[in-house]
Amino acid sequence: MAAPAAGTGENPYGLMNALHEGGTIAYATFIILVIMSAASWYIMFVKLFEQQKIMNQGKRARTTFWQSANLREGASKLEKNSAYRQIVDDGLVAQEQHNKLTDPIDQHDWMLGSLARSQGAIASKLSTGLALLATVGSTAPFVGLFGTVVGIYRALIRIGAAGQASIDAVAGPVGEALIMTALGLIVAVPAVMGYNWLMRRNKAVMEELARFTNDLHGYMMSGGAVKPVTATARGGTAAGGAPAGTTATGSATGTTSNTTAKKI
Repeated sequence: MAAPAAGTGENPYGLMNALHEGGTIAYATFIILVIMSAASWYIMFVKLFEQQKIMNQGKRARTTFWQSANLREGASKLEKNSAYRQIVDDGLVAQEQHNKLTDPIDQHDWMLGSLARSQGAIASKLSTGLALLATVGSTAPFVGLFGTVVGIYRALIRIGAAGQASIDAVAGPVGEALIMTALGLIVAVPAVMGYNWLMRRNKAVMEELARFTNDLHGYMMSGGAVKPVTATARGGTAAGGAPAGTTATGSATGTTSNTTAKKI
């Protein structure tokens, strides 16, 4: 690596000079790391957008869906391609299909399996791309290490050719090696952190979908008698001063009446 002219202020050990010094292998390693970094950041932004979209859909489903008179009316209030709309539509289809079965199958089992498949399809779609983040996080340091090994190897060759370990002989290859190590870590660390963060958010999304699916299953199997208490219902009061959604016990008959069920 030639020394810079005096007074120019040029850094002879910068990134581009190190890549030029490393030749084809250094450029190839750098390009691979750039592609891995770009892919991981793209996946992180796309999955974050998808997760936030489903979270917003869940908020709307809690405030509008359970206030509807029936499932079809509630489904019409949900976004057409939303995850919650998909679960409701699949539940309605499964209910229609059960009536066409020739062999008797318990409706609870049939409906539970259908809703579980719908929920699993959503979970699979949310997990798409996360394997790339895990792959980048685990392999990027080794790609950088490959560049490091090549840089050290070239430094040793220069030392052997020069017959002495002078700074001029080894500064370029060693600098290239350290830069490749740093680039590998710069690519890997955000990918690992993004993967763990998105996995935690995926878990929260799927737990909310599981609650909605369980409520939907109970509603369909009870003919609308079992209905979750929404925030709107909690804010009101039932007849006799009892909070809406609570169960009132009759002293004469000993039967119970659910105020929420009366609203269906």
